Amino acid sequence: MELTVYFEKEQSTKKIKFSGQTVEQLLHFLKINSEIILVTRKNEILTLDEKLKHKDKLEILSVVSGG
Repeated sequence: MELTVYFEKEQSTKKIKFSGQTVEQLLHFLKINSEIILVTRKNEILTLDEKLKHKDKLEILSVVSGG
């Protein structure tokens, strides 16, 4: 499947060919730690087991924590 992914940290958008099915598999494919980001689709936060669809437009957002 083909996905369009916006990377907030880099402020870049990339088209990615991906053969997996879930958000977790995508993050593993991209070598991104799931504990430091959020993945959204149409402004909704996706869970790691969420199924992706061909032509999905996703955003990978950095999580900022502080005290």
